[in-house]
Amino acid sequence: MATYPNGLRGRLVRPHEEPPSGRHLLGRVAFLDHHRPPAVRDGVADLGVHLARDESAPVTEVWETDAPPTSGMYQDLVYAHDGEYLFCAGQIPEGGSYREPVREAYDAAFDLISELGYPHVIRIWHFINDINRANADGMEIYRDFCLGRAEAVDRRLGPASEMPAATGIGSLGGGISWYLLASRSGRVRHLENPLQVPAPSYPHRYGPRPPKFARATSLSPPGLDGAGDIFVAGTASILGHETVHEGDVAKQCDVTLANMAKVLSRENLLAHGIDDGRTLKDLRLVKVYLRREEDLEAVRSACAEAFSDTAEIVYFTVDICRSDLLVEIEGIAPRPPA
Repeated sequence: MATYPNGLRGRLVRPHEEPPSGRHLLGRVAFLDHHRPPAVRDGVADLGVHLARDESAPVTEVWETDAPPTSGMYQDLVYAHDGEYLFCAGQIPEGGSYREPVREAYDAAFDLISELGYPHVIRIWHFINDINRANADGMEIYRDFCLGRAEAVDRRLGPASEMPAATGIGSLGGGISWYLLASRSGRVRHLENPLQVPAPSYPHRYGPRPPKFARATSLSPPGLDGAGDIFVAGTASILGHETVHEGDVAKQCDVTLANMAKVLSRENLLAHGIDDGRTLKDLRLVKVYLRREEDLEAVRSACAEAFSDTAEIVYFTVDICRSDLLVEIEGIAPRPPA
């Protein structure tokens, strides 16, 4: 369980687990063996993502706050907000091309963020079915997605705009499912990794428009000099802009963990003007994505050694944004209690 400034908390729960006394559900993302469209269910903003291969071990990510939220639907999006935090989720149906629907979905999200007054986007997650396959025009679906996202961001925020930490990972069905968190008054700072080229600066060999996301995002309450909570983006075995150790899951896992450690390090945070520092042991709410089921035990062993015994860790077998990547990992390092 991870607690965040002003009462936001994310955790992974199993079926029928209730929030702690005094807490309120801001948003719920169920990882299922089927997709479930965004809707307000039992008063909660809810999305179902097709990541589980059977019904044996469903898990749900919930976001809780101290204040009772207001929930609703805006166009095809579900949302909830409590005065300080906004949860928003959507789903784009399967289709021959995603460029235009992704652009429309981002436009709707930007409209909602503006209308409700939550200008600081903290974190975005995208789950993309058939992420490595070609669309109707022969373009890889992930590149198709990145094109639509970049055009929306350019139009609404400007071509030099920064985007927060994000995940773009495969799913097992349901088109594109996505959700985000935003803040009204928190201080948001986006972080890069000196071992990697910033994703928006990738060369054209990776597609007509590069991915737009930061390697991590720090969320701090107003007046806090430290990093606050650090949301680490989906991270993989990439140095510079190139995949390394193709075909070797153990070495790819090592590079992935080293990249995450570098982003969290005191040296890197100081380079971003933040007097702070974290380690992999500080990460909570860790999601691990594997391309091959047979790699699970090797990756699980590496993660058990790298992360704290108290970290919540969940594993999913799905495709990854590059066909030569075998593992991707994300997590959140909460601000230590005062």
